Amino acid sequence: MDWQSSALTRALDRWLEEDIGRGDLTASALQRKHGYAHWIAKQPGCFCGGPLVQQLFQRLDPEVSVHLLRDDGAAVEVGDRLLDLEGPATALVAGERTALNLAMRLSGIATATAELVAQLQGTGVRLADTRKTTPGLRLLEKYAVRCGGGINHRMGLDDAAMLKENHIAWAGGITMAIAAVREQAPWPTAVIVEAETEAQALEAVRAGANGVLLDEFSPKQLTQLVPRLRASSTGVVVLEASGIQPEQLQAYAATGIDLISTSAPVTRSRWLDLSMRFT
Repeated sequence: MDWQSSALTRALDRWLEEDIGRGDLTASALQRKHGYAHWIAKQPGCFCGGPLVQQLFQRLDPEVSVHLLRDDGAAVEVGDRLLDLEGPATALVAGERTALNLAMRLSGIATATAELVAQLQGTGVRLADTRKTTPGLRLLEKYAVRCGGGINHRMGLDDAAMLKENHIAWAGGITMAIAAVREQAPWPTAVIVEAETEAQALEAVRAGANGVLLDEFSPKQLTQLVPRLRASSTGVVVLEASGIQPEQLQAYAATGIDLISTSAPVTRSRWLDLSMRFT
């Protein structure tokens, strides 16, 4: 993650402006004091967002120093001290809410991801995210998934070609849709086909798809289908299951697939409760 990227610094400026507006009206009560603060965890989970907090306070006031006590992705318990801050009290107070909001959101995603990844431990199956992310927060939310032990699927439409129901219908079929992408896309472009039936999955493999997303198949169906897909492929094909409830992860992992993709860590996670304490 490039914490110094121009896109991120612009976003941080927007987020700070959203809360501070024309200026913090409580600043005059702080009497230009030099302040000290620290963060603690109020829930157990997986911490995420430390470097982002550093960057945010630096954008607000370069005199603020942030000393990280926990790495992103680290497991934390209630009461654990996460980071120390020092600097002008006006900056510490003004940046508190925005910094906590971002870190609690990202830590919640990392925590939810880590809980799912733990269920797949020892299976060889990886947990991948999706493009169901909050507009404007995709890079950060996908970073949080990685901190929780998951892997990123496509970052956007320009990463790989995923052919879904509408593409297939408008192109005249899976084979024709793959051929159309191969003709126009630069080399090497991965082509993934979302299959809803066994026939579609088999056609995708035989047509040379690099990956097949098997949507809403049961574990029993996949146990029978996966060996047929491997045998029908002329090269390496990544088989991915989606449309899965979190409690079904282990059953799907036993079918021989490579990936399980889910939006749950982003769309269903709850913020991890963190607190900023002033000295």
